[in-house]
Amino acid sequence: MEQLKPILLVEDEPNDVEMTLLALAEIDLADHVFAVRDGAEALDYLYLRGQYAARPPGLPAVVLLDNKMPKVDGLTVLRQIRSDEHLRLIPVVMLSSSRMEQDVIASYQLGINAYVVKPVGRANFVNAIKELGLFWLLRNEPPPGAMRLETRGR
Repeated sequence: MEQLKPILLVEDEPNDVEMTLLALAEIDLADHVFAVRDGAEALDYLYLRGQYAARPPGLPAVVLLDNKMPKVDGLTVLRQIRSDEHLRLIPVVMLSSSRMEQDVIASYQLGINAYVVKPVGRANFVNAIKELGLFWLLRNEPPPGAMRLETRGR
């Protein structure tokens, strides 16, 4: 398989992280997932700060972003991504348990690429994650040059 950019999974629920990794392992994409526990950690990863200062430069192929998290919530992370010229072209999928209209509308107003409600039941969850992984890593055509941009520590 060609060198794929990573998926950045931003999720505070350990069971959801585990199911996501298992689902992507079934289609040989788990090695391309980097999981962080909250929005603050996601921003550190994207900006090469703190514990991620020495990680290899480059942007993820997609960010799978939970909304309700400790420290920094998903909408705040999304707002920061979309306001930064170096990050704004990264596809972001809100992967949330919330079906609340206000959460969906706010996500789209801030520039989310897709809003996926976490399916109930292990099999449904696994299938949804497989579809997301296949689409964003193998099917989606990013804007020319978008994934080659390097972020600088800020």
